[in-house]
Amino acid sequence: MSKLHPAEAVRQAHAAGLCAFGENYVQEGLDKIAVLADLRPVLAWHLIGPLQSNKTRAVAEAFDWVHSIDRLKTAQRLSEQRPDHMPPLNVCLQVNISGEDSKSGAAPAEVPALARAVAALPRLRLRGLMSIPEPERDLEAQRRPHRALRELFDQLNAEGLGLDTLSMGMSADLEAAILEGATLVRIGTAIFGARTP
Repeated sequence: MSKLHPAEAVRQAHAAGLCAFGENYVQEGLDKIAVLADLRPVLAWHLIGPLQSNKTRAVAEAFDWVHSIDRLKTAQRLSEQRPDHMPPLNVCLQVNISGEDSKSGAAPAEVPALARAVAALPRLRLRGLMSIPEPERDLEAQRRPHRALRELFDQLNAEGLGLDTLSMGMSADLEAAILEGATLVRIGTAIFGARTP
């Protein structure tokens, strides 16, 4: 997660071997993509944060991944606005796995129907599920929501969806996420250091 870190820090991280970078804010991500245009062929840009409908076109034209799909309408707009010359946009469904009122994401019970609808859209490639559970300190408490997301992921694959991505875990709970099968871990602080607001 390179949010709130300058483009030069992304350039340095790439020089150290990293190639996938996550942004929470659309405009910040677009600015970095522009500044680092010389690296565009070798970087993958992931939008992790919320996506407003008035910004779907810019995201569809610039990013490689969107992890925060929680409504069919957003997915439909991205599919319609993804340029034909670009590969399908990789997407993950955001699941509110902890059921928190303050968190975005589809309720687990809504996910199977949403996943089937998104998988049918022509300019998107449904890759998997994403969650941002409530922070916990204890390893077992951290593992529980990640386990629940993995079980939902397994259920969808048993139904034939062919998902390959579990986007879960950040710097504070990456061990728990990996133990539960994360394939993408969103590490920012542990790589770039503390963010300055």
